[in-house]
Amino acid sequence: MHAVRKSLSVGYSSGSRETVQPVVWRLLDVKSFASQVTTGSAARKHQSFKYDDLEIVQSKKLGKKPDWNKLVFGHNFSDHMLSIPWSETKGWDAPRIGPLKNIELHPAAKVLHYAIELFEGLKAYRGVDGRIRLFRPDQNMKRMNSSARRSGLPEFDGNELLRCMAQLIELDSSWVPQSPESSLYIRPTMIGNDPTLGVSRSKECLLYVISGPVGPYFPTGLKPVSLLADPSFVRSWPGSAGAFKMGSNYAPTILVGKEAEKQGCQQVLWLYGEDHQLTEVGTMNIAAYWTNENGEKELVTPPLNGLILPGVTRTSLLELAREWGVFKVTEKNITMKDIIKSIKEKRLIELFGAGTACVICPISRLLYLGRDIHIPVPVEGGDSVSRRFYNELLDIQYGRKAHPWAVDIEDLIQGTSTSAEVHEVAEPRRQKVAARI
Repeated sequence: MHAVRKSLSVGYSSGSRETVQPVVWRLLDVKSFASQVTTGSAARKHQSFKYDDLEIVQSKKLGKKPDWNKLVFGHNFSDHMLSIPWSETKGWDAPRIGPLKNIELHPAAKVLHYAIELFEGLKAYRGVDGRIRLFRPDQNMKRMNSSARRSGLPEFDGNELLRCMAQLIELDSSWVPQSPESSLYIRPTMIGNDPTLGVSRSKECLLYVISGPVGPYFPTGLKPVSLLADPSFVRSWPGSAGAFKMGSNYAPTILVGKEAEKQGCQQVLWLYGEDHQLTEVGTMNIAAYWTNENGEKELVTPPLNGLILPGVTRTSLLELAREWGVFKVTEKNITMKDIIKSIKEKRLIELFGAGTACVICPISRLLYLGRDIHIPVPVEGGDSVSRRFYNELLDIQYGRKAHPWAVDIEDLIQGTSTSAEVHEVAEPRRQKVAARI
């Protein structure tokens, strides 16, 4: 293990700057060092960054922790961030963890003019045993690389980023709430930041990761919501970028969300096509549980046909349902006509959204073409498919149930974890990968 100490000027979001003598961990083993010596920069240009090259600069200006019981989603941030620059000429730079600070951009940076940007969202959970776990993070890495391809931005080795992120979470572990309803939200982001105007591929970019503690996305908890279903507003269409997690997909939805609020609704049900297909709920996937026309109990959700985001929670619900084998599981288009008919025939049992931020969100009412359509809602506290999904996912995420989807950050740091491994809750915590120097 090779260690390097550096002195650098660190900028903080407050605008102040101070020169510090930070602690730097240089995570570089002998094999990696030899590889870098013998491999030229031209050969490395198109390779991914490596966890073994990670630098860690600890902040000496730590923030005050908020009240875990009064967390507002996206308003609090932990002390450090991960940054990894890329350029077409040099490829990926070494990853670096340092104090959270503002990002400097040229006024012509492509992200500001052409929305060349993408992001991911996942959470770290402090389990009942005190261990910190991520939920299916490999799925987020696959999706992030897919969004990068669609944006013309560089791809990377998802496992290397996960290990760097795990080290970031370990460093800021005191920011992971000790609460069964709260977690540390993690936001990997990639922006095109080369200082040139013109609609063209970005030749420079910055991949960075920030995090912060969050409570429930909806303060009301697992309470039903009402939706505005207005076919005059369309979120995505065939050939669009609706299946990718880009900021450009979200900005146009904000005004529609405000319109929903004006009409007494909490979210938007996005419809598509002349037959008014259900696609997404706000920023969530949607699913219906009903008795189909053949008399079978069935969970049905729209297919991955390019119109919807391939949600990690969506995938997990489908896999759990197929594992249970209690009811039929189908991926197919659902139209408003299908919903109205199933209600009229008393076949619809429940309708709900699913996503990382809220996990499960029951739906109680649709405002569709000026008409209120009331959706059956399970009795509060009673048994339902949505409640079973909700409880199962939380049991996995908070370590109450051992499962390969829950990945311990210590195992990621050590490079001994994949999403296919099951980690026993009773296993003792490993030592940190790097010693403080």
